[in-house]
Amino acid sequence: MTSTRIGLATCSALPRLDSDDRPLLDALTERGAVAEAVVWDDPDVDWSVYDLVVVRSTWDYSPRRDEFLAWADRVPRLENPADVLRWNTDKGYLRTLEDAGVPVIPTIWLDPDRHLSKRAVHTRMPAFGDFVVKPVVSAGAQDAGRYQPVSAQSRALAIKHATDLLDAGRAVMIQPYVTSVDTAGETGLVFVDGELRHAVRKHALLTGPAQPSDGQFATERMSPATATADQVDAAEKALAVARENVGGERPFLYARVDLVTGDDGTPMVIELELTEPSLWMQHSGTAATLDAFAAAILARA
Repeated sequence: MTSTRIGLATCSALPRLDSDDRPLLDALTERGAVAEAVVWDDPDVDWSVYDLVVVRSTWDYSPRRDEFLAWADRVPRLENPADVLRWNTDKGYLRTLEDAGVPVIPTIWLDPDRHLSKRAVHTRMPAFGDFVVKPVVSAGAQDAGRYQPVSAQSRALAIKHATDLLDAGRAVMIQPYVTSVDTAGETGLVFVDGELRHAVRKHALLTGPAQPSDGQFATERMSPATATADQVDAAEKALAVARENVGGERPFLYARVDLVTGDDGTPMVIELELTEPSLWMQHSGTAATLDAFAAAILARA
């Protein structure tokens, strides 16, 4: 009997997967599968040999989104599938969530095709409260910066940040900085095959203007968390809207919904991660989540 063969897609900087994903190889092997870490842009890989390819540590995709999506279209059996990745790798999906009534952080969107002047960019930035400037296609807080409108220097840096991104042909989003992130952090709810498995807390990353990136993500400080009923409700609403748009009838194989708390206590979606999220298995408090992930993968193979 031929064993089920699973490819876990990663990037060349992490050829053996991120440390959080690595235990999945053993979990799949223990269930009788042949599991391998495979670099997504390796031209020598024959993706047809895998019964299923699962997107995991492909963390270098954002500067090469078109190439990444073309690869996803070529892989015969992929989870999450290419149409999900196409929808989710552009944070414009937040508009779809907002239109459907899901609470999200209010966002100002700047389109490079409009060729906005510096003055026009300036007028679109908040007059009060810290705010964040970041590209619509990005990952891991890369090319994101936090600014203060009361400081002329900080505001000038924000304008330069936004115009540099626009000049490079990258759409920009501007959001108020949610102050609860400094105290409570972000809460990430991890779902496997549609079921909430655990929650994690991510502590604040953005403290100032955007810094040059070497392509690697900033180190995140994580800890286990317990999701509230309101957070679970917001996350499940976001996933339901996503499924209506690209998910079909079956739950997503994996998902992470990142939430922050507004000034009125309302959980708001800051990101819906369906592409290559860290699932922070080491913070789940049990091996059952890893086992459930392995079982869900093999059920789809």
